[in-house]
Amino acid sequence: MLWIEHSTRAQVTRVLDARLIEAARMVSSLVSKNQISLNTHDPAQISLPADAQYQHQQFCQIWSFSGELVGRSQGAPAERLLPAEDTGFRNITQNGERLRVFAIVNRDLGGQVMVGDSLAMRDKLVHDVVAGFLWPALVILPVMAALIWFATARGLAPLDQLARQLEGRKVSDLGALPEGPSPPREIRPVTRALNDLLHRLAIARSRERDFISYAAHELKTPLAGLKMQAHVARRAEDDATRDHALAAIERSVTRTDRMVRQLLDLARVEQRKGETAGTDPGAVARQTLADLTDLADRRGVALGLDLPEERHEIASDEFLLTLALRNLIENAIQATPSGGEVRLALSLDGSRCTFDLRDGGTGLPEAIRARATEKFVKGTQFDDSGSGLGLAIATDALETLGGELRFEMLPDGHHTRIALPV
Repeated sequence: MLWIEHSTRAQVTRVLDARLIEAARMVSSLVSKNQISLNTHDPAQISLPADAQYQHQQFCQIWSFSGELVGRSQGAPAERLLPAEDTGFRNITQNGERLRVFAIVNRDLGGQVMVGDSLAMRDKLVHDVVAGFLWPALVILPVMAALIWFATARGLAPLDQLARQLEGRKVSDLGALPEGPSPPREIRPVTRALNDLLHRLAIARSRERDFISYAAHELKTPLAGLKMQAHVARRAEDDATRDHALAAIERSVTRTDRMVRQLLDLARVEQRKGETAGTDPGAVARQTLADLTDLADRRGVALGLDLPEERHEIASDEFLLTLALRNLIENAIQATPSGGEVRLALSLDGSRCTFDLRDGGTGLPEAIRARATEKFVKGTQFDDSGSGLGLAIATDALETLGGELRFEMLPDGHHTRIALPV
């Protein structure tokens, strides 16, 4: 509202000021051409141009340099409006009325021409113009608002229906949303995207249920063994029986500890998105082998490492790379007979970083090779300390890193290859 009034007032002022300038120049020109005769004893009656808007509100005065009124229009004040030889626009108050006056000096005439109009008339004109804008707007705006509300409500009705369907669902209901025979075109992409999301959530939930079920089953076995061996140790009548039970308890605790650690690792892998940074694969390999030295010594397995002479860095997630290597090397140590060797070799070319892991084990049986990377699938070459999670963890970690994992049987053992992008 204020902006409309301000803009309208500026436009009206510009137009009417131009009219005053035009009228003053026209009167001055007519006087110069003697088309208006001036007489100091009988001031001339001046008519403003017939095409001037609001003519009845405009007035004109002509004053000589000697200070005499030599001409004026009908209704013009008899008192001088502006000082002698004053030019340009002025806002004045004359007899309680606010006026806007424009004055020019005519040297040939030897006098001053002043043309003005009422500021009250200008205010009324601004009011009339603004009212002319507002009255239609006051009628049209409610109609437009109603139409917009109706169109918006009609357009969002399918979304409201979809929202009600989602609100009425149980947490466990991950089935597809019904699309109906002819869903609105605008909502089809939303429905498809939600159905795709629900499908992926259903798959993820199914995997989680299976994972929890398998984990509970696998943990139940060592816990039951712990309970039984503790019972045996408590009732043992000789040291040999007690020592045997305690050793079995220690093995069960070791297996349970490893399984819990691997379950935590698997959960962390699934949560990470592979935060790449400058990683030294040689340093990761060296530290991983060092961490597994105690395990290798207990099983009588030698560890070997072949690294390039120069240090290199790749864009990778050090945690995920360490996790993959540790589980693969740990599996290799478990599969290698006492007196054997597990050797890890690193090589880099322009676009790939490759780890070659060789062990003295018999490899994966053909029957389970296709399922070897699934959770809780164990090879027959492992003893009871295996949990069937190592390859699953390594596979998930490498997939997050964009890497590949391949297995190959060699005459002298088993070969595992890890290929990562540089």
